[in-house]
Amino acid sequence: MKKLDCILLVDDDDDCNYFHKKLLKEMECANHVEVATDGQEALDFLLSIKNNKHPQPQIIFLDINMPVMDGWEFLEEYEKLKPNQKAQVVLVMLTTSLNPDDHERAKKFSVLSDFHNKLLTESKVMDLFKKHFPEHL
Repeated sequence: MKKLDCILLVDDDDDCNYFHKKLLKEMECANHVEVATDGQEALDFLLSIKNNKHPQPQIIFLDINMPVMDGWEFLEEYEKLKPNQKAQVVLVMLTTSLNPDDHERAKKFSVLSDFHNKLLTESKVMDLFKKHFPEHL
């Protein structure tokens, strides 16, 4: 598998972040896995400048329920960003919510590519690669 440059995890759950980061590292699918513990921290990361450009992770995995700025609030602000400040390809919402209203609400955001229940698995990551990054397989 050819590595992506950067994947951003946006979740306030340290255990999930640890597990997801470990899984992605073991799969060797990204050069960098960044973690933000709420939507505002994720926006700050996306708006930051490194080497004269914004980070632009290829995938953002986004939780719904977080303090400071939740996933829904993040999506509202994310949609306002310039193209060079957004993820290059995929924004995926991850949740433990069983509420069907969350799935319906997610459909209203055109920037969301997928909606999955936590936790990530190797097969879910592989499916994302097959769908969005076939050239990396």
